Amino acid sequence: MRGWKESEVWRERLKRAVRWIDDTPERLHGWFGRQREAWRERGWRGVITPRRIVLGSSAVLLAGFTTLWWTTLPPAMPGYAAVRGHWQASEAWLYDRNGRLIDSTRVDYRARRLAWVKLEDVSQVARDVLVAAEDRRFRSHGGIDWLATLGSVRARLSGQRARGASTLSMQVAAYLAPELSAPGSRGLIDKLRQMRAGDALDGAWSKDQILEAYLNLAGFRGEAQGIGAAALGLFGKTPAALSRDDALLLAALLPDPRAGATKVAARACALSHDKDCSRFAGAAASMLGPARSLALDPGLAPHLSARLLTVPGAKVTTTLDLNIQRVAIAALKRQLQGLGGTRARDGAAVVVDNATGDVLAYVGGIGGESTAPAVDGAAAYRQAGSTLKPFLYAQAIEKGYLTAASILDDSPVQLDTASGLYVPQNYDKAFKGPVSARIALAGSLNVPAVRTLLLVGVDPFRDRLWDTGYRGLVEDGQYYGYSLALGSAEVTLMEQVAAYRSLAMGGRWSPLRIVSTDKREALRGVTTPQAAWIVADMLADPNARAGTFGIDSALRLPFWAGAKTGTSKAMRDNWCIGFSDRFTVGVWVGNLEGDPMRAVSGTSGAAPVWRDLMMALHQERAGKAPARPPGIEERAIAFEGGIEQPRREYFIAGTALSRVAAVPAAARRPRIVNPVGGSVYALDPDIPRDNQRLAVSVTGEVLGHRLVLDNREIGSAESRPLILAPRGQHRLRLIDLGGRTVDQVIFTIR
Repeated sequence: MRGWKESEVWRERLKRAVRWIDDTPERLHGWFGRQREAWRERGWRGVITPRRIVLGSSAVLLAGFTTLWWTTLPPAMPGYAAVRGHWQASEAWLYDRNGRLIDSTRVDYRARRLAWVKLEDVSQVARDVLVAAEDRRFRSHGGIDWLATLGSVRARLSGQRARGASTLSMQVAAYLAPELSAPGSRGLIDKLRQMRAGDALDGAWSKDQILEAYLNLAGFRGEAQGIGAAALGLFGKTPAALSRDDALLLAALLPDPRAGATKVAARACALSHDKDCSRFAGAAASMLGPARSLALDPGLAPHLSARLLTVPGAKVTTTLDLNIQRVAIAALKRQLQGLGGTRARDGAAVVVDNATGDVLAYVGGIGGESTAPAVDGAAAYRQAGSTLKPFLYAQAIEKGYLTAASILDDSPVQLDTASGLYVPQNYDKAFKGPVSARIALAGSLNVPAVRTLLLVGVDPFRDRLWDTGYRGLVEDGQYYGYSLALGSAEVTLMEQVAAYRSLAMGGRWSPLRIVSTDKREALRGVTTPQAAWIVADMLADPNARAGTFGIDSALRLPFWAGAKTGTSKAMRDNWCIGFSDRFTVGVWVGNLEGDPMRAVSGTSGAAPVWRDLMMALHQERAGKAPARPPGIEERAIAFEGGIEQPRREYFIAGTALSRVAAVPAAARRPRIVNPVGGSVYALDPDIPRDNQRLAVSVTGEVLGHRLVLDNREIGSAESRPLILAPRGQHRLRLIDLGGRTVDQVIFTIR
């Protein structure tokens, strides 16, 4: 049989036979007319009668149909379970830790398909209407409606318009074997193959399975495939909520999904058998109007969805908590609306469970007045500002270079670098003189941080930041220079939160986890528990930060919490990252396109959002200070000269102090502080040359020391002489009593 079917000769003969059968009604009608006249002339009525001709023709047609039926092989039909298993939605879904839907995104753009809809999830009235419209004897036939088929044949023989006889089983078969409904496949053999496929499908599947598959595979309008996409896209409903009128309109679309509103309304009216059909005109126009959203999900994490949902039909369970995600979005939206788009347009927020490292909230942006809403603010690299300072002080305390009570000089400093003179400034352009490390960190003073970096070293500090998860620092320390202390490097909000969590976890760091199936990595130490605890205590000290932020700033909470703000160069980024014993929260506010904010500071930009989140997270249980690790001493300390008020202070064992006093001048190393090495000084041509002199300043015990400019002695160091030097490069040396050079600088006059 297979050889006969594959024979080209017989295939051509079969085509001719089919064409002959298709033309038989017209041929018989013409032949019968001619023969009737001949019969009258010849008197053969008793031999060849019309009844005999019809019976003979019917026998020929039946024999031909039977032959074609058994020789036309249908395509193999898959099982119901295989169809369900291979169903692939065009969407992918994001769920929170408790299985609640957070967001979804479309991944496949070939067609719009949602999740497979079970039959029981479609309203009963919708099922009944669609079956009545498409295949009213669906429950009683065996895959082929022979009554409808014979009616279609009779209509064709009589020259009337033939009604469709395709059953739901046959249509499902065509969906499963696209070649049955491909363009040009409308001939008799193709129809017989579809009939046989429908017959086979009905024998292998239950009626409910066939109906369920039909409702999911049918194309209703445009790219919407299946009743799930159609119900949501055309009515904004779930299939379970479809009404009778909704179902009538959907059934009216099936014969011609591209039909206009008038035609759809007329067909819905005909299907309804109602006397008053005026309602369908407006309903059809509304249904075919602007597309409705296909997303019934809350749409709470679009940036995370875009990153995690890449496979059609995927269902990704995250570590997020739907309730905390909502709170974070609301807090960020409220703050950005309050600031207004002219001051700051974008923001991001991340909340982490300290114990597990699970991300509980991830807000990459909220849209609003953003000009770059698709950019993920939580994953974007931005300048860190002062937020890196806690790790610098932790390293200095860990190494024994500083204690929380050590005095740092907050006064103007100029540092010679390969790219020129570096002159750090504080946020308020003012200087506070001698301050303790505690006040310097809590108050976010810049100059003391740079002096601390001189103690630690740029390369060791850069390496410490890398170990703490700041993986955007791909260059060596010399690339960043002294500005690394003030946050010139670029970091992400996720990196920030992970790093600050390490302070809450006793100096131990691990990557954050955002997909629930990802393995939790073990914590590893990057800072000693003692240094981490002391820095956390400094960040949680409201009195220490009062000089910069005031007594009652947004950083002060009614429970223990450490926090640090940061503002990058030119007010482009504003950060607030902080932690309690249970949670770490990071907030960024700025403009994703990189333009500066207007009138936004650390406490007026990101800090209010951080405060709102921390208050919401600790409604049921307030945060508490972490337990003090072994190896820390507490001691009362006094500061001579009124530098700071006496207080209780914490020290790593072996570094404790009871009294802090200024170093006497005699104990300071003699050095030249002006002019600064590497400086370039420009002469003003409008001022007389003799009036443009450069003052020399020195510090330390310089009794008996001399100053030498270009091998020419210019006086004692105590006299603070004025230099009148020609254009060019000059060398100034400080010489002690023994003739040794104890300091020197090179500067240029132009």
